[in-house]
Amino acid sequence: MAVGRLHDGFLPGQHAIAGFGNGGFRFAEISHKGSILLLPDGVHIWTPPLPFLHVDALYDAFFAQADSIDILLVGTGNMPLPMPQSLRWRFRDAAISVGMMTTASAASTFNVLLAEKRRVAAALVAVE
Repeated sequence: MAVGRLHDGFLPGQHAIAGFGNGGFRFAEISHKGSILLLPDGVHIWTPPLPFLHVDALYDAFFAQADSIDILLVGTGNMPLPMPQSLRWRFRDAAISVGMMTTASAASTFNVLLAEKRRVAAALVAVE
């Protein structure tokens, strides 16, 4: 699907990450500056508040689509960060496994799992 831009901060469908760095991502023939959420319904522009891992409401989009997600990858930038235990339990209760890792690792892992037709989603913080 060749498209030129995200409409209203949203691009329907799941798309592999073609590249990342310089503060953004490339996917579906789009170059986007900033962070993104990759959900079963599509790609969403994301401006993570800091510290984003402690904002439970941030993850409501993933819980809303929990019936279509088995694995959530969280790309935390250049340094892996732990997820608060209370939030990790919420994901466990929703039957979603969570992997916390650098953005580079999360983007690469997302592509592999997507190619394997796994039910994967991701929150990716942009890196330089």
